[in-house]
Amino acid sequence: MAKLSLLFSLSVCFLILFHAQATQQSQSQRQSQSECRVQNIDALEPTRRFQSEAGVTEFWDENNEQLSRGMHGAVIPGCPETYQSTQQSEQQQHFQREHEQGQQSRYRQGDQHQKVRRVRQGDIVATPAGVAKWVYNDGDTPLVMVSLLDTSNNENQLDNSRRSFYLGGNPQQQRQSQQGRSSHKGESLANNIFNGFDDQMLAEAFGVNRDIARRLKGQNDNRGNIVRVENGLQVIRPPRMDEEEEQEYQQERPNGIEESLCNVRLRLNIDNPSKSDVYNPNAGRINRINSRNLPILRLLNLNAEKGVLNRNSLKAPHWQVNAHSVMYVTRGDARVQIVGNYQQPIYDGQLRRGQLLVVPQNFAVVKKAGDNGFEWISFKTNDNAMTSPLAGRNSAIRAMPQEVLMNAFRISSEEARRLKYNREEMEIFSPRSESQGRDTA
Repeated sequence: MAKLSLLFSLSVCFLILFHAQATQQSQSQRQSQSECRVQNIDALEPTRRFQSEAGVTEFWDENNEQLSRGMHGAVIPGCPETYQSTQQSEQQQHFQREHEQGQQSRYRQGDQHQKVRRVRQGDIVATPAGVAKWVYNDGDTPLVMVSLLDTSNNENQLDNSRRSFYLGGNPQQQRQSQQGRSSHKGESLANNIFNGFDDQMLAEAFGVNRDIARRLKGQNDNRGNIVRVENGLQVIRPPRMDEEEEQEYQQERPNGIEESLCNVRLRLNIDNPSKSDVYNPNAGRINRINSRNLPILRLLNLNAEKGVLNRNSLKAPHWQVNAHSVMYVTRGDARVQIVGNYQQPIYDGQLRRGQLLVVPQNFAVVKKAGDNGFEWISFKTNDNAMTSPLAGRNSAIRAMPQEVLMNAFRISSEEARRLKYNREEMEIFSPRSESQGRDTA
């Protein structure tokens, strides 16, 4: 039987495999708060793990200085409920029989709601600040999501601490586990945002009785923020084939309506090998999503990169020209080095699945996959992040005149030529033995 679960919350930004929440302050505020002193970086393990009725949520500490398949609904303020049905689901009929015994029903037949989007492995899903969302797993395997919360985004008018505002569910236990780490000792640990309201005020606002108003608060609900849907979630959505054809059409032909927030595309798959931005059959591939192919990212000032390295392959040394990068390992392991303006690397270690690593802007990084290969997803703090390779085609070294290299590194003309042209691959390099290196020398 399919593992069914539902997550319901109000958040800022969402990316699937990956989920992004964006909250921000101005650059001048950030600079006044702290100076940039990057001398050492560690691979991060989750600092908290919260078990819910139907799933697990892991958290990384936002105060650290470094730092399948389903359905997704984003409730955008002011947008119409364009998905409509004139028939009631079995669950709705059961609820109506339970609560309207012998009384004439005042409920509207059927349902209507905003658009529901199908998500699958490798999808990037982005939602603007202040948009409520829910996620449902209707597949046969667990749905794993990685969440990015950008607390430096200009949309954030609060501070740099992560805050999740839940409409439903009971995250009270989760928040209690965070209380010792929170710098906001006076912050209320309410179950969800309805919990602070008076019962009568809620009942009047929704036009319901006080019993339903109390249920909104979830005070006796110990299921956490991921709950099980016993009989499956029935929502209005077009047949899957029609939905997929519409998505492909939208990807191929963006239109002016994209400027409307109600119609903006929020989802794009980053794990399709046929759409790789960089591909080497002997080494791996890289897929990138930015504001050019997913315009909503311009609003969030974020982009994403999915990388796959084959066994013992190398991602060329490079740096990010205009962004920081947060890398999360989804499979395999690799040796990773990060270097900057210090004599020693600020990070030199083995990175494995489930770990997270921050790479600051202008710090050079190199990755060499282990025997099991290496896969990662990177989130970058610029919607059009630029990468500058140090080696291979289109690299900084290759673009320099040979005479400059000779004088800069005190090498011969032949050595400078080999330095420029020994690697003809771009960004991703296939494994080379030591004997191969000596032969080319």
